[in-house]
Amino acid sequence: MGGTGRVVAVALGAVLVAGGCTVQGTGPDGRGHAPVRVDVTTGPPPKSTPPGDRRSPGAPSAGTKPARVLWKRGDTGRDVRELQARLRQVEWLVDGPTGTYDDLTERAVSGFQGKRGLPRTGRTDAVTWQRLLGMSHEPGKWELYLMGGQPAAAPDPRCTRGRVLCVSKSSRTLRWMIDGRTVSTMSVRFGSRFTPTLEGVFQVYWKSRHHVSTLYDSAMPYAMFFSGGQAVHYSYDFAARGYAGASHGCVNVRDEAAIAALYAQVRKGDKVVVYR
Repeated sequence: MGGTGRVVAVALGAVLVAGGCTVQGTGPDGRGHAPVRVDVTTGPPPKSTPPGDRRSPGAPSAGTKPARVLWKRGDTGRDVRELQARLRQVEWLVDGPTGTYDDLTERAVSGFQGKRGLPRTGRTDAVTWQRLLGMSHEPGKWELYLMGGQPAAAPDPRCTRGRVLCVSKSSRTLRWMIDGRTVSTMSVRFGSRFTPTLEGVFQVYWKSRHHVSTLYDSAMPYAMFFSGGQAVHYSYDFAARGYAGASHGCVNVRDEAAIAALYAQVRKGDKVVVYR
């Protein structure tokens, strides 16, 4: 044949498809495929992609500067807490914010990136952060500190003398104080509005290491009773769900090692101050 115009060539091709007081392409099959119609113009042939220059979806183009990394594994602080709280809102992170960019956070960020066609680095860069901001809301204080770790409020003046369990409702913390000195602090949880934790000045009148509530049929380890059936004690539910739950009026502690040490130091007659 001669002359100008188009030459129609029929070629065989293969198409590869890739998928992919007490808490969710399989490979080639060897069969032939239908012919593929290819139009070839008289112009110069298209340039092939050089080996080693094939990029995965979402990867930056050649010459494009990668987005600035804001946080990565090993970083800590309030900003990391906010990142984790926002990842929880869009259901990429289950555990409560810890303030530490750990392996769980890295995997959550990588999953979030991959779902949105971004490079799956596991590091939070400026592009990833802006995408997350657009899908979530500003977290409140107790979203940031869902599992505790918040700073303690200043002690009530009534806590500055003697041996005192100084319990702040505003910061949800307990200070163990002796003569004005803070020996230890821990996050605590209180009763709901239907079963509120009483406020005021009390004394520890009974200690029960392996206590079980007869009213609610629930374990209350390291219980230190200060007002009727209300006590400072370890809570398995608080350890598991954080501030997503509430007690039946008791002062719950989620750090078992911390309350075990506290229980060993507190004596009957020591003062308990519960304040706003």
